[in-house]
Amino acid sequence: MWVPRHLVFLVLFLLFSVLQTPTSAISKSYVVYLGSHSHGLQVSEADFDRVADCHHQFLASFLGSHEKARDAIFYSYRRHINGFAAILEEEHAAEIARDPSVVSVFLNRERKLHTTHSWDFMLMEHNGVSRPWSLWRRARFGMDTIIANLDTGVWPESKSFSDRWYGPVPARWKGICENDTREGVPCNRKLIGARYFNKGYSANVEPLNSSMNSARDYDGHGTHTLSTAAGNFVPGASVYGVGEGTAKGGSPHARVAAYKVCWPSCYDSDIMAAFDMAIHDGVDVISMSLGGDPSDYFDDGIAIGAFHAVKNNILVVSSAGNSGPSEGSVSNTAPWMFTVGASTMDRKFQANVQLKNGTFFEGMSLSQPLPKNKFYSLISGAEATAANATSADSVLCLEGTLDPEKVKGKILVCLRGVTDRVEKGLQAARVGAVGMILCNDEYDGNSLVADPHFLPATHINYTDGLAVLAYINSTKNPQALITPPKGKIHTKPAPVMAAFSSRGPNTVTPEILKPDITAPGVDIIAAFTEAQSPTEEDFDERRLPFYSLSGTSMSCPHVAGVAGLLKTIHPHWSPSAIKSAIMTTASTSDNTKSPMKDSSSDKATPLAYGAGHMQPNQAADPGLVYDLTVNDYLDFLCALGYNQTMLKAFSDNPYKCPASVSLLDFNYPSITVPNLSGSVTLTRRVKNVGFPGIYAAHISQPTGVSVTVEPSILKFSRIGEEKKFKVTLKANTNAEAKDYVFGQLIWTDDKHHVRSPIVVAAAA
Repeated sequence: MWVPRHLVFLVLFLLFSVLQTPTSAISKSYVVYLGSHSHGLQVSEADFDRVADCHHQFLASFLGSHEKARDAIFYSYRRHINGFAAILEEEHAAEIARDPSVVSVFLNRERKLHTTHSWDFMLMEHNGVSRPWSLWRRARFGMDTIIANLDTGVWPESKSFSDRWYGPVPARWKGICENDTREGVPCNRKLIGARYFNKGYSANVEPLNSSMNSARDYDGHGTHTLSTAAGNFVPGASVYGVGEGTAKGGSPHARVAAYKVCWPSCYDSDIMAAFDMAIHDGVDVISMSLGGDPSDYFDDGIAIGAFHAVKNNILVVSSAGNSGPSEGSVSNTAPWMFTVGASTMDRKFQANVQLKNGTFFEGMSLSQPLPKNKFYSLISGAEATAANATSADSVLCLEGTLDPEKVKGKILVCLRGVTDRVEKGLQAARVGAVGMILCNDEYDGNSLVADPHFLPATHINYTDGLAVLAYINSTKNPQALITPPKGKIHTKPAPVMAAFSSRGPNTVTPEILKPDITAPGVDIIAAFTEAQSPTEEDFDERRLPFYSLSGTSMSCPHVAGVAGLLKTIHPHWSPSAIKSAIMTTASTSDNTKSPMKDSSSDKATPLAYGAGHMQPNQAADPGLVYDLTVNDYLDFLCALGYNQTMLKAFSDNPYKCPASVSLLDFNYPSITVPNLSGSVTLTRRVKNVGFPGIYAAHISQPTGVSVTVEPSILKFSRIGEEKKFKVTLKANTNAEAKDYVFGQLIWTDDKHHVRSPIVVAAAA
């Protein structure tokens, strides 16, 4: 067939053009961080609008037009944080990062979400009655302190957020409740703020349905954490009638504000937008039960947002993470954040296992009892393997691996791991099991959690699980029963570090001990969403106003609640003073007066619990505190090697790096030397926040290390007076090489005991 020559040339030209066109660059969402704003006191919306215009002009200089810049930017941080979030090609992001006015450019990273008796355990009350000398009474239950929560939102109808008996909203409050949709969150005099931030999630994952443009909590995590921090007194709270008591938060008379940043995944750009707004709104404490892998502080949206909050006198309390017991797994490692591990309390929800041969094993559960109090046939997941599955999967009771004909009417034994604990119960129920025994693997050891399973179930430890499986394998007709769940208090030992609680050392800055503190984080009963069931399955019609959860997400708001009380008593204390008061008054002993233990029954260390387990009543009167200013944090960043230009963007006032600065001299309430060779001398300073007095130093030496303090006596004549001292650590030349070793320094005037952990590792 004849083709005209001009068409041949046209086709060849088009083909050549296609082949020569470069592959389209991949666009991703980034955060461009420019430092701080200095708006001053007289600031208006017009000023904020001008900031946004500046951001558009700045980006337009790289993209080529204002229209492209406006299309790319989905957040402009206009109030306290200076920067923006935008969809950018990698080349543009790299070019922007080279601009001298830019502090950092980083990917919009994904983050993850990490009671009725816990306050009794920490001696804030006794049998439901607050003690006359308790921190609750002294702080008027946190009256009018404002606690913010960055999480999955809030269920406003919960009684934990009722405003009955509350007076007017504090006049200093600038926040709102975004309530312009059917799913919106109405404000009241208790719940005084609710905002949502989802542009970063939408840019990275998928656009959300317009009905999701609300701070309403459809997950439950945010409602649980917020009510733990500052929920009202709510009598009769329980899960299926178990653990019944009066639910309450740490600051039960505080005002609360919810900032929804998780859907349920959470992204840096949304988190930074929430920080910027929470600072503007006027909160006093921020609780944040989420985190991710540790990273450079200027590439970490959480660390940046928290720095700006602390700079504005707002304490930021964060969860340590649930990646324990692996070493170096702790997240939220910035020193201006208060990082919380999780431990048990002296309450158990027991649902025990009894085998037909008379053997008895202690278990934990909040599920409903078996249909009949009788023995049922037992079968392991491995024995119930479906035709198309492997026993390696069925022993874990994974979806689609179990044969209904083998399981129906029996108690199924499942191994912990890979999927969530409650998910295993769901799979057991789907194939007709009458109950489930969840056995720990060796990794989880003795760490037990009482879950409200979908079917009658209990959770037993690793050793007992092996015994149950051995019984099944050695018995022709194995049978067992599960006793109905029952609450038991004053159990010992407690606290015990939870296996899941992330451990140190700090992988970003080993000279800073993380976590800072531990608090109750296992089997915490608190308010929950009634938008869906605990399992989030369509066929699960259960709706629970209160629910039990475990994690450092649960321990974090305990500390935030106590911080709210301290803010009420001491409104002029800095965030670091509040943090120091809680850390230096913490305990490292359990209720048997023995050292705290890990879930493996080994002695726990500061790499697990930081300064120890929080003691709220003692924190109100710590005697001395290790205080820090914004310039101290800037000195810390100088010591890490951040340059002068970058740090100027952080500070509202002229700042210059000191000529000589050491990380070891950073005035932290703990002392960590990660690479001791020979000897080293470091400096600390303490501020008197009590009566005049004389304090003497008492030292417990780490193994193989000698520690001296100079001076060993500090005399204070007035409140607010500060004194410096030096600590010299010297490695003994004849000591065996070890990993980390631990000691402590205590300053005491006989009434106060201001304790700092000492953590040392020898040079490699």
